[in-house]
Amino acid sequence: MSIDISTRVPRRVVTGIRDGKSVFISDDTVPNAHLHQSVPGFMTSVCWATPSQLSLPLDRTDPALPGICITPAPGETRLMVVRFPPDSAMAGPSFDPVTADAEQRRHLPGLAELFESEAPGMHTTDTVDYDIVLEGEIWLELDDGAEVHLRQGDIAIQGGTRHAWRNKGTSPATMAFILIGATRS
Repeated sequence: MSIDISTRVPRRVVTGIRDGKSVFISDDTVPNAHLHQSVPGFMTSVCWATPSQLSLPLDRTDPALPGICITPAPGETRLMVVRFPPDSAMAGPSFDPVTADAEQRRHLPGLAELFESEAPGMHTTDTVDYDIVLEGEIWLELDDGAEVHLRQGDIAIQGGTRHAWRNKGTSPATMAFILIGATRS
């Protein structure tokens, strides 16, 4: 039996400490994973978040519920998994950019507002991002049009630059993003 990648969302296992022993706090799908209807094959999720002052052990409060601001404040972090469909998913006559924007604003608060309408996909965040290609291939485009082609296992370190992710291939690309909130000087 094959698994349909377009409907798969990340599984998240969280550990903690109870009575001085390691325990599994939860083992389930990411609660805010969203399969975008306006862009078939596009999946976004915030798997975990930390505050600027983190203490252990973790409690049972889930810090990554739906509605969480995607862009972390200075010192905060976000762990995201995103699946990008091929760019061709947005090139067809049935693609509605207004509907896609509205859906992203609902499910990617704090990030969707940063996407530039005159340069689709381009955005800038006040974060340092560790970006890891988990599956497939994707192109990282910078504001001067320079691009680098990344494949499974490649890592990009984003230092608060204006950029966009482009899937010029024919298969989905899945990435993990660790965003660390920073102060821009």
